[in-house]
Amino acid sequence: MNDSGSNVARHLRQAATERPDDLATKSPLSVSPEGKVVHALCTFRQLDRESDAAARIFHADGISEGSRVLLAVKPGHDLIVGMFGLLKLGAVPVAIDPGMGWSAFLSCVHRSRPEAIVGLRRATILSRLPLPAFATLKHRVTVGGSRWRALLQQCLAHPPRPMVKLAPDAPAAILFTSGSTGAPKGVSYTHGMFDAQINLIRDTYGIRPGEVDMPMLPLFALFNPALGMTTVTPLLDPSHPLNAEAAPLIAALIAEKVTTSFGSPAIWGKIADACEARGLRLPDLRRLLIAGAPVSGELLAKLRVIAPNCATHTPYGATECLPATTISAEELLGEARQQALRGEGTCVGRPVSGVEVRIIRETDSPIASLATAQACAPGEIGEIIVTGPSVTRTYDGLPAATLLAKISDGGRVWHRMGDLGRIDAEGRLFFLGRRIEKIRTAGGDLPTESVEPAFRTHPHVGRCALVAIGDAPNQIAVLVVEPRPGHFPQNSGERETFATALRDAAKINPHASTVQGIVFQRSLPVDVRHNAKIHRLRLSKEWSGRLNPKSFRQP
Repeated sequence: MNDSGSNVARHLRQAATERPDDLATKSPLSVSPEGKVVHALCTFRQLDRESDAAARIFHADGISEGSRVLLAVKPGHDLIVGMFGLLKLGAVPVAIDPGMGWSAFLSCVHRSRPEAIVGLRRATILSRLPLPAFATLKHRVTVGGSRWRALLQQCLAHPPRPMVKLAPDAPAAILFTSGSTGAPKGVSYTHGMFDAQINLIRDTYGIRPGEVDMPMLPLFALFNPALGMTTVTPLLDPSHPLNAEAAPLIAALIAEKVTTSFGSPAIWGKIADACEARGLRLPDLRRLLIAGAPVSGELLAKLRVIAPNCATHTPYGATECLPATTISAEELLGEARQQALRGEGTCVGRPVSGVEVRIIRETDSPIASLATAQACAPGEIGEIIVTGPSVTRTYDGLPAATLLAKISDGGRVWHRMGDLGRIDAEGRLFFLGRRIEKIRTAGGDLPTESVEPAFRTHPHVGRCALVAIGDAPNQIAVLVVEPRPGHFPQNSGERETFATALRDAAKINPHASTVQGIVFQRSLPVDVRHNAKIHRLRLSKEWSGRLNPKSFRQP
């Protein structure tokens, strides 16, 4: 085995050496009328050889060390092959969520300045449009078709190209944020940061080689070869995950004896509801990581029943630093649950090994160094900042955003999460919502997560969002509710009855009385990645145009 330094692709080579005949990927081929999924199988030896062959093809087409490559491949086997082929070359994959919309996608491509595209035929054809975003493209490789398969077979006959030796600080990838509270930003990852993430995930959650993972977020599949886990690709469209049918997902979880999975509360809520309705269990599931938005106690309670042998965790983090903290369902359903209902914030646990979390006083200005940041008193609500080995240092091509989000601390960099929180006497972090989404009322600031959990307990509430109506600092707090199917109020009388029931359910929360209006909407706008983060700023703008702040009684 060649010396590849810190090249993160070396983990796949190691898995292929130690467990050559273990299955690396299971890719869906077809679904029976009953929902049974038939998979194509690939071993770690095959995956390693195919990614070597892909690296040879990419290099022959002009891609080399340092090349920025727009990766436009569907989740699954081909995505993993393409990603590791590029990493072996020392190229820098650029991954952008496909569902963010054409305009936002083009903006992300334009900023990332890719030299090449590795994508499906449709993607490479579109990349020939005379648009500024595609002006930097010099090389195009089409994957997934018969020609690609033939090229792979030809290259498999050749010895693998030596893996490029890389330092820990060498660029590894550019991953874009979801853009749930602003424009998506490209996050610059190094090979050392990916190594740190792999170690944190493995050690924090006790993941062992030979386990079977079905990741509901495509990029998480890329960690599996490094962790020695089999990847079962779920049957869902990453740009519209909630459009997925629950039956094939459940069938695959059961038939493939999936032991671990990562997904949003939205997709796992859908799976849990379907299992509950059909009386199904997931006995092989040992570990479930749910993130992307606060997880309700109701969902965690359901998962205890449908996955009786499973430990559910809710990690907290961001594209810029994942994971930062974690908490088990058992702890979250205990006293922490009551604290959330009382408006004290949702507990997201303690920092993972090597990660440090602090709370500082809010400011809209850049913070040049940690020495100039004002620390909050114990238990005081403020801005969450995080540092650790997996915390990224820069945004790609956005120096102003980097200056605003990063704090220098000698050789370390702290990331400003953009969230409000507090740390209790036990060292646990409590999340209180996004800074930009808090309501600034005449009576003081009102973080969203200090109110919403109490209203979410009503059984007919699917989602709800606290939004601001009017101008700061005299904004009015309004709750926008998305009822569960079959429970949308049809007239003013039903709306009043529902609103009264909601206020009764939220009486445990002393902040609930500050909500001056409750309105209903059939579907709340959410992010494309998790289908769970609510676009509260969009809701605020929409309802501000429909409601008159003067019509509300001030608290």
